[in-house]
Amino acid sequence: MLLFLDVDGTLLPFGAVGAAGSSGPVEAYPLYEPAFPLPAEAAGHPLLARVDPALGARLTSLGCQLVWATTWMDDANTCLAPWLGLPPLPVVDWPDADDEGRTTGLHWKTRPLVSWAAGRDFVWVDDEVTDADRAWVAGQHYPGRALVHRVEAQRGLTEEDFAVLEEWIRG
Repeated sequence: MLLFLDVDGTLLPFGAVGAAGSSGPVEAYPLYEPAFPLPAEAAGHPLLARVDPALGARLTSLGCQLVWATTWMDDANTCLAPWLGLPPLPVVDWPDADDEGRTTGLHWKTRPLVSWAAGRDFVWVDDEVTDADRAWVAGQHYPGRALVHRVEAQRGLTEEDFAVLEEWIRG
């Protein structure tokens, strides 16, 4: 089973509650120290400290083949994989444009991920998916099963998200 991983808003929380233009105090993100030695390319990345390094082991424990499904492309392997203690992962190569998605309401990643899965079971975790993506995947992806799971961008992957993923994978 494949697990397609977005980064921004999924592993890397952003868009803090209470940010400019909203009511209430700004909630600070927890900052983490690397749990593993980092290559020079990753050591100075300004956003990595907001990613919990324990997510690597948590994701691995799901027993899926992890695949980067992010605009970070190869930078996910250069910066994020070492931070999380993961080996280099396959990276989905995105098409140049998805003009059709603008008219159908689909996320621009939806069609390429279903194509990449090629009928295999998959989970896709992302902060931008909608019911339109879920419905399209349900109608177009076969013979495998698929879970399109939305993560709250301000928090990133939580224990509640992992509970949903684990239940679906076991099912």
